[in-house]
Amino acid sequence: MPVQALELHAVTRHYLPDGRSARRADSVGAGLSNVDLTVAPGEIHALVGMNGAGKSTLMKLVVGMLRAQHGTIQVLGRAVESAGPQTWARVGALIEHPFGYGELDARTNLVLAARLRAVPVQSVPAMVEGILDELDLGRYAGRRYQRMSQGNRQRLGLAAALAHNPALVVLDEPTNSLDPAGIIALRRALLRRAESGTGILVSSHHLDEVARIAHRISVLADGRLVGSLDPTGVDIERSFFSIVRAATGCTP
Repeated sequence: MPVQALELHAVTRHYLPDGRSARRADSVGAGLSNVDLTVAPGEIHALVGMNGAGKSTLMKLVVGMLRAQHGTIQVLGRAVESAGPQTWARVGALIEHPFGYGELDARTNLVLAARLRAVPVQSVPAMVEGILDELDLGRYAGRRYQRMSQGNRQRLGLAAALAHNPALVVLDEPTNSLDPAGIIALRRALLRRAESGTGILVSSHHLDEVARIAHRISVLADGRLVGSLDPTGVDIERSFFSIVRAATGCTP
């Protein structure tokens, strides 16, 4: 059986209502319950849900920012708890907010991101210039991070996640703050990487946008995977609301 880019089996992470980690499911205020999910090489798998559904929790578990209380997570064939630098160097992620060093310009931030992902020194300049061009950041390459707009900080965070052509990409609400041109540039960048074999997990509130690129769309509600959507469906929003309503008994 081929190795999946990402595999979650029976993953559970509970919280108390005040946000502290809970050991028992009957104390849950939010989190994840018994989630199974895979991302194959070359696949774009979208995760959609209402606010508080558990999308960001799942993304943080995948990249090791949180630990599951039950279940297993495999990243590029390695358990997330024991994955070492060689594994993480093949992962690109942007979770919740972009990060940059405020006093450094965009190009230098990308150089540092590439080096942290073990890109050979001789390959870094071409890689950085390539992603600046791909995400239309070239005109801002010399601008310090602290003086960039929120939208361009988001582009820079995405550039850092994608520049090294990772085998797995994990993006939490990647179109936040992006203008229409930025959304199109990101869409094209993700499709190129999927075509070359990268597995991509992306969460979003924007059903119409993920439907343009996703091979699969999974619906998360109250910390559970409750259904899937057809990316080619005619009325994907109506289908989404029907699934959430049936699973939770609430009208979104």
